[in-house]
Amino acid sequence: MTDARTHILDTGRRLVAQRGYTAVGLGQLLAEAEVPKGSFYHYFTSKEGYGCALLDRYVRDYEANLAATLDNGQLSGRDRVLDYFADWQGRQGGDDAQQKCLIVKLAAEVADLSPDMRAILQQGVQGIIAKLSDALVQAGRDESMVAVDDPEALATTLYQLWLGASLMAHLSQDNAPFHHAMAQSRTLLRQS
Repeated sequence: MTDARTHILDTGRRLVAQRGYTAVGLGQLLAEAEVPKGSFYHYFTSKEGYGCALLDRYVRDYEANLAATLDNGQLSGRDRVLDYFADWQGRQGGDDAQQKCLIVKLAAEVADLSPDMRAILQQGVQGIIAKLSDALVQAGRDESMVAVDDPEALATTLYQLWLGASLMAHLSQDNAPFHHAMAQSRTLLRQS
């Protein structure tokens, strides 16, 4: 079995993905993880400290998983970006809460609760936007799309478009917003 800290984080990841951060109480987390309160406080100073550890781990794991899309040197820059958002659509549009992005799930919920958690989320978002920007620069170089003057601005626009699509898909309980976001992304990523 994994160590207790990892087990608590894994259990919390599942619960938070399903219910949200504030809806998951410490008692529920400990009961679900089947660990005593002392084990929790051995690894985490507070629920906020736990939330920071959960988000930090999520962001690091997410960045490592970008190898399949934004870091895939086998794809053109444009295809990297489009594959990233196709993957986003698959994760966010599916029924498995654990596959959905915690940044999307928790950004509005924790932004006002914890400056430390907000900073971790912001750092994660900035890292993703930087990777998107790098892929857009590569797309201009490999001529898979028209080079853009400000790749960081376009990367930010695309990321915000997909955040909005995720929110709208959640509200409408269908994937139409993702289809619209992909169509707009293809338009913004004009081919050479």
